[in-house]
Amino acid sequence: MLKPAELTLEEMGDLAAIIPAADPEVKLTYRPIPDFDEQPRRSIIPVCEPTLGGNELKYVTQAIETNWISSAGSFIRDFEARFAQLCGAQYGIACANGTVAMHLAMATLGLEPGDEVIIPTFTMIATANAVTYCGATPVLVDMEPDYWQMDIDQVAAKITPRTKAIVPVHIYGHPTDMDPLLELGQRHGLMVIEDSAEAHGAEYKGRRCGSLGDAAGFSFYGNKIITTGEGGMVTTNNKEIARLAWNLRDHAFSTERHFWHKFVGFNYRMTNLQAAVGLAQVEQLERFVEQRRRNAAEYSCRLHGVPGITTPPEASWAKNVYWMYGITVDEAAYGMSRDQLRKVLADHGIETRTFFIPMHCQPVYWRQFKGQRYPVAERLCRDGFYLPSASSLSLAEIEYVAGVIRAACPNLRG
Repeated sequence: MLKPAELTLEEMGDLAAIIPAADPEVKLTYRPIPDFDEQPRRSIIPVCEPTLGGNELKYVTQAIETNWISSAGSFIRDFEARFAQLCGAQYGIACANGTVAMHLAMATLGLEPGDEVIIPTFTMIATANAVTYCGATPVLVDMEPDYWQMDIDQVAAKITPRTKAIVPVHIYGHPTDMDPLLELGQRHGLMVIEDSAEAHGAEYKGRRCGSLGDAAGFSFYGNKIITTGEGGMVTTNNKEIARLAWNLRDHAFSTERHFWHKFVGFNYRMTNLQAAVGLAQVEQLERFVEQRRRNAAEYSCRLHGVPGITTPPEASWAKNVYWMYGITVDEAAYGMSRDQLRKVLADHGIETRTFFIPMHCQPVYWRQFKGQRYPVAERLCRDGFYLPSASSLSLAEIEYVAGVIRAACPNLRG
């Protein structure tokens, strides 16, 4: 019987201080919405929710009426082609979710036990798990402090003869500085696989995330900029990677004859129903991105000058799509801790989420990385959280959230 990895805060020593408290209960509140705002009154502002205002129902209805509801159907092909095109990639391989998109991309490399894959420690655990599924070993690096992306100098220092791939994660919708990573990959003969789960429409030096490395994995979970409920996509300009990914996604059926398998494949297929929703969402991607960027600008304007609050950065070479609008809280400067501020927001009907807990602090990976320290990731984990970030967020809701943060700041009042 599978047993969980147990880890107590006492075992973690001083690292225990960065682990966030449990999520506070978000209380129902009743607040007026200004007359100029046409959005309906809401009792809770969720941290994120899908925006389904396009052709989703129309396309799903078409899929049902034509009886194409499983893993075959025109919406899958159309969704793959349209999404890949928007990423600047030649090929798109739709699959069941973002985690398996990353696993599928890595599986095409033929990773084996003993192989190493370099990833940032500050990421969603799916990144590390995808490496582990392949039998390979995740190797961690810290983040650079300016834009919260993987530290390129540390990547270079961690390359060994066993390294097979580098996985930059475009954290919270801001691209990683890709050119130095691609140069490292070329120099050492390494594949570069982008974890673009949070970066739909993000750009690096005018080029779309998802087309920068050898392959990329996207997530279409319900909180992503575009969603299929659950779903994912591998994008690539490499014809061989695309061919292998398409084959592995569907049990690795052979083209020679049915029920003839030359690889251990996976059942990672997306349904035509999901792809119907996805195609409708892709049609709205540019608008969703601009709404997220507008929301970020409004938040940043209203939080400017609040002591101890750092708003999310954007490099001159990047187009940040602000999948989540994340801030950090300097307890001494603001006058209360991140967790205390989250409690205040929850009491006002505002849902939030803490930043990722780094991989070297996860119970399941604790023994593997025990003794390793990554100070930037640890600080982000201790101080960071994100505010409501949906594309459909109204100006009134942004003003309300920012107003609660400003009003709660003891040092601003003083």
